[in-house]
Amino acid sequence: MQDFDLIVVGGGPGGYVAAIRARQLGLATALVEADALGGVCLNWGCIPTKALLRASELYHQVSNASAFGIEVEGLRFDFAKLVERSRKVATKLSRGVAHLMKKNGVDVIAGRGRLESPGRLRVDTPDAEPRILRAPHVVLATGARARELPGLEPDGERIWSYREALRPPQMPASLLVVGAGAIGVEFASFYRDLGCEVCVVEALPQILPAEDEEIAAFARKRFEREGIVIHTDAKVGELLPSETGLRARLDLAGGQSEFLDVERAIVAVGVEGNVEDLGLETTRARVERGSIATDAWCQTDEPGLYAIGDVAGGPLLAHKASHEGVLCVEKIAGESGVRPLDPRRVPACTYCRPQIASVGLSEQAARDEGRELRVGRFPFAGNGKALAVGEEHGLVKTIFDAQTGELLGAHLVGAEVTEMIQGFAIAQGLETTEAELMHTVFPHPTISESMHESVLDAFDRALHI
Repeated sequence: MQDFDLIVVGGGPGGYVAAIRARQLGLATALVEADALGGVCLNWGCIPTKALLRASELYHQVSNASAFGIEVEGLRFDFAKLVERSRKVATKLSRGVAHLMKKNGVDVIAGRGRLESPGRLRVDTPDAEPRILRAPHVVLATGARARELPGLEPDGERIWSYREALRPPQMPASLLVVGAGAIGVEFASFYRDLGCEVCVVEALPQILPAEDEEIAAFARKRFEREGIVIHTDAKVGELLPSETGLRARLDLAGGQSEFLDVERAIVAVGVEGNVEDLGLETTRARVERGSIATDAWCQTDEPGLYAIGDVAGGPLLAHKASHEGVLCVEKIAGESGVRPLDPRRVPACTYCRPQIASVGLSEQAARDEGRELRVGRFPFAGNGKALAVGEEHGLVKTIFDAQTGELLGAHLVGAEVTEMIQGFAIAQGLETTEAELMHTVFPHPTISESMHESVLDAFDRALHI
């Protein structure tokens, strides 16, 4: 039996950050993790996918270098080395998390944790007897896993989940991507930029369903221009092995069907929280729509039991999990000035080509609230830096409350917009109005000037369109 002030179950971006903050605040802390530190994000999600996408982006840029007067002969890529680099990046960062645990004095316990009763956790370890831990505060940060569809279950060989898609033995010649959310379009973009024939099937009317409709439509046109075939309002009715890989029956809009032969398929239809086998039945905690129900401070209906990150519901983003980990622990420690998280102010980023980033309400969501709006737009085609670097395909869209000037939402598509969205996130956090944004000086020449121009356009003051 070991006693702590706080136990964190799960070592992903929410869990390990919560553990570090707890130790900074003087709490004796244990972190229980059944797999690699860093969770899915660091080992199988956010980080290795970005390493792969950077490689495909570089390959695309060099392939088109002649537009800049640079001639390249004999260009090729080593697919095995490309994948190996992404795994090395993930491994390096996982080791970095282990170092942070040691540096901050967090007691890391390898094993699977399960509540035996409130405040009492059994940890089944791989090479030793089970351990019993006790603490007045337990934070569940068990994350999420890929959702499966009947008949489309990954087999690890021909039908892939994101794990197989991150480290395939060889580059497929053709690929079916089921699902056009962030994960689906990132993989579609990566494989297409390396020359794979890619078809994307999405059951909903638009790709990137969580994004503003206009931005999603802009992105779709760019994907299709790059040769990605996209079907929306469509489903994969059947997916069977064939001599060349797989044969898919696509049930399209209007009741029509067609068959598609591909070498491999990726199923990317979202994720679901890891709420099973946590011992929640020994507590008063509730599971609603696949997530653990919590209040504004991440506490469940069981006093002393908390849930953060993906297991506590959306938005299912690593930075949301980390933020919740900090505010949850600070509230436990009695820190002053702690604020609950407003999920509408959490920026979302998709790292395909072109990149997509957003924060706040979409135009339709704002209209559904009955607000009178002022909407601004600025295309990258009117931005000097974008033209100079060959990235003129992009758009910044801003949405304001016409009565108060409140920035309700910002939506960007184009080169490096994932590095720009934080400017609008800060503006929302500071409750900035259009007046402050219009009087902010943006450096020239930068693509970020498009942000300023979009604000100006919303109030009929645009200078470059």
